[in-house]
Amino acid sequence: MNFATPLMRLTQRQHAVIIGHCYDGYPDEACGLLTGRLDGTEPNGRITDAVPCVNAERSARTYTVDPRDMLRVMRDAEARGDDIVGVWHSHTHTDAYPSPTDVAQAEWYPNWVYVIVSLKDIPVLHAYRIRDGRITEVPVALERD
Repeated sequence: MNFATPLMRLTQRQHAVIIGHCYDGYPDEACGLLTGRLDGTEPNGRITDAVPCVNAERSARTYTVDPRDMLRVMRDAEARGDDIVGVWHSHTHTDAYPSPTDVAQAEWYPNWVYVIVSLKDIPVLHAYRIRDGRITEVPVALERD
Protein backbone atom coordinates (compact mmCIF):
# COMPACT_ATOMS: atom_id res chain seq x y z
CA MET A 1 0.00 0.00 0.00
CA ASN A 2 1.38 3.39 -0.97
CA PHE A 3 0.64 5.71 1.95
CA ALA A 4 2.77 8.71 1.00
CA THR A 5 1.02 11.94 0.19
CA PRO A 6 1.90 12.82 -3.41
CA LEU A 7 3.00 16.34 -2.44
CA MET A 8 3.17 18.46 0.70
CA ARG A 9 2.44 22.13 0.02
CA LEU A 10 3.93 24.76 2.32
CA THR A 11 3.68 28.50 1.85
CA GLN A 12 6.88 30.52 1.93
CA ARG A 13 5.74 32.02 5.24
CA GLN A 14 5.13 28.58 6.78
CA HIS A 15 8.58 27.45 5.60
CA ALA A 16 10.14 30.56 7.18
CA VAL A 17 8.26 29.93 10.45
CA ILE A 18 9.51 26.34 10.60
CA ILE A 19 13.15 27.20 9.82
CA GLY A 20 13.12 30.22 12.15
CA HIS A 21 11.68 28.21 15.04
CA CYS A 22 14.34 25.52 14.52
CA TYR A 23 17.04 28.18 14.84
CA ASP A 24 15.28 29.70 17.87
CA GLY A 25 15.30 26.31 19.63
CA TYR A 26 18.99 25.64 18.98
CA PRO A 27 20.98 24.00 20.57
CA ASP A 28 17.93 21.89 21.53
CA GLU A 29 15.63 20.27 19.02
CA ALA A 30 12.69 22.50 18.16
CA CYS A 31 9.25 21.20 17.23
CA GLY A 32 5.87 22.30 15.97
CA LEU A 33 2.61 21.04 14.55
CA LEU A 34 1.15 21.18 11.05
CA THR A 35 -2.55 21.58 10.38
CA GLY A 36 -4.54 20.88 7.26
CA ARG A 37 -7.48 18.98 5.83
CA LEU A 38 -7.98 15.27 5.51
CA ASP A 39 -9.20 13.18 2.58
CA GLY A 40 -10.80 10.47 4.66
CA THR A 41 -8.05 9.68 7.17
CA GLU A 42 -5.11 10.90 5.07
CA PRO A 43 -3.75 14.47 4.86
CA ASN A 44 -4.53 16.09 1.49
CA GLY A 45 -1.05 17.66 1.39
CA ARG A 46 -1.93 21.34 1.74
CA ILE A 47 -0.70 22.74 5.06
CA THR A 48 -2.99 25.43 6.45
CA ASP A 49 -0.81 26.39 9.42
CA ALA A 50 2.64 25.68 10.87
CA VAL A 51 2.50 26.28 14.63
CA PRO A 52 5.70 26.48 16.72
CA CYS A 53 5.48 24.50 19.95
CA VAL A 54 7.59 23.95 23.05
CA ASN A 55 9.86 20.91 23.15
CA ALA A 56 8.82 19.56 26.55
CA GLU A 57 12.04 17.52 26.73
CA ARG A 58 14.35 20.52 26.24
CA SER A 59 16.84 18.15 24.65
CA ALA A 60 19.32 18.32 21.77
CA ARG A 61 18.58 14.68 20.91
CA THR A 62 14.82 14.16 21.35
CA TYR A 63 11.58 16.10 21.31
CA THR A 64 8.06 15.87 22.66
CA VAL A 65 5.45 18.46 21.73
CA ASP A 66 4.27 20.06 24.97
CA PRO A 67 0.80 18.61 25.74
CA ARG A 68 -0.64 22.10 26.33
CA ASP A 69 0.50 23.13 22.85
CA MET A 70 -0.95 19.93 21.37
CA LEU A 71 -4.35 20.66 22.95
CA ARG A 72 -4.31 24.34 21.91
CA VAL A 73 -3.40 23.55 18.30
CA MET A 74 -5.97 20.73 18.15
CA ARG A 75 -8.75 23.05 19.37
CA ASP A 76 -7.74 25.90 17.04
CA ALA A 77 -7.58 23.52 14.06
CA GLU A 78 -10.95 21.96 14.82
CA ALA A 79 -12.54 25.43 15.10
CA ARG A 80 -11.41 26.08 11.49
CA GLY A 81 -12.48 22.65 10.21
CA ASP A 82 -8.86 21.44 10.07
CA ASP A 83 -6.95 18.66 11.81
CA ILE A 84 -3.40 18.17 13.00
CA VAL A 85 -1.82 16.45 10.00
CA GLY A 86 1.83 16.42 10.97
CA VAL A 87 4.72 17.51 13.11
CA TRP A 88 8.11 19.01 12.49
CA HIS A 89 11.29 18.94 14.49
CA SER A 90 14.93 19.79 14.01
CA HIS A 91 18.01 17.61 13.95
CA THR A 92 20.71 19.88 15.28
CA HIS A 93 23.74 17.85 14.17
CA THR A 94 22.46 15.11 11.87
CA ASP A 95 20.79 14.81 8.47
CA ALA A 96 17.09 15.47 7.85
CA TYR A 97 16.18 11.78 7.95
CA PRO A 98 14.11 9.94 10.58
CA SER A 99 16.12 8.45 13.42
CA PRO A 100 15.09 5.16 15.07
CA THR A 101 13.50 7.29 17.83
CA ASP A 102 11.51 9.23 15.20
CA VAL A 103 10.29 5.97 13.64
CA ALA A 104 9.23 4.61 17.05
CA GLN A 105 7.34 7.83 17.88
CA ALA A 106 5.51 7.70 14.54
CA GLU A 107 3.66 4.58 15.71
CA TRP A 108 1.34 6.90 17.67
CA TYR A 109 0.28 8.94 14.61
CA PRO A 110 0.75 6.80 11.48
CA ASN A 111 -1.27 9.15 9.21
CA TRP A 112 0.82 12.24 9.95
CA VAL A 113 3.47 13.86 7.80
CA TYR A 114 6.83 14.09 9.59
CA VAL A 115 8.99 17.07 8.67
CA ILE A 116 12.62 17.14 9.74
CA VAL A 117 14.89 20.16 9.45
CA SER A 118 18.62 19.53 9.60
CA LEU A 119 20.72 22.36 11.01
CA LYS A 120 23.93 20.38 10.45
CA ASP A 121 25.13 22.77 7.71
CA ILE A 122 22.63 25.01 5.95
CA PRO A 123 19.00 24.29 6.90
CA VAL A 124 17.57 21.38 4.92
CA LEU A 125 13.88 20.43 5.18
CA HIS A 126 12.51 17.02 4.20
CA ALA A 127 9.09 15.46 4.75
CA TYR A 128 8.24 11.81 5.33
CA ARG A 129 5.42 9.41 5.96
CA ILE A 130 6.30 6.72 8.49
CA ARG A 131 4.05 3.70 8.90
CA ASP A 132 4.78 0.26 10.31
CA GLY A 133 8.47 1.18 10.47
CA ARG A 134 8.57 2.04 6.75
CA ILE A 135 9.83 5.48 5.76
CA THR A 136 8.67 7.13 2.54
CA GLU A 137 9.86 10.59 1.54
CA VAL A 138 7.18 13.09 0.53
CA PRO A 139 8.02 15.81 -2.01
CA VAL A 140 7.64 19.36 -0.67
CA ALA A 141 6.42 22.27 -2.79
CA LEU A 142 6.86 25.87 -1.65
CA GLU A 143 4.05 28.16 -2.72
CA ARG A 144 3.82 31.94 -2.70
CA ASP A 145 1.74 33.43 0.10
